[in-house]
Amino acid sequence: MKTGGGNWQAMLRHPTFWVAVFSVCAVLPSNASAERGRIVWVIDGDTFRMADGERIRIAGIDAAETDPAHAKCAAEIVIGKKATAEAISLLKGRTVDFERVGRSYRRTVARVRLEGRDLSGDLVAKGIARPWAKGRPKPDWCG
Repeated sequence: MKTGGGNWQAMLRHPTFWVAVFSVCAVLPSNASAERGRIVWVIDGDTFRMADGERIRIAGIDAAETDPAHAKCAAEIVIGKKATAEAISLLKGRTVDFERVGRSYRRTVARVRLEGRDLSGDLVAKGIARPWAKGRPKPDWCG
């Protein structure tokens, strides 16, 4: 990865760049009030269900699809199933803090913190998800 005015596209694809961005954003002050809840079901690598039934989609990331009706290729399903298994081991039964930032497909979109750490940055660093900025094309899991 080049730095100092080098290749921006390569830098934007590099996971450590996004971990740094998510880490900085996680410590910035917010006007939203954080809520706390326990995760009882992990749907996939970027979505889970809280004990109260609310579905939360983690803001700023995308995980590969596991449903053949939504996946763009067979490889995406394989990647998605691995990401889901890792997310289950990391998140199921855990308590998280979250701040609602929007809605998408009848889910709450939220910034989520696990043990004080930004969850989106951790999932990107582990390879479970990729960065997905609002208004940008969805990451390609088939390329």
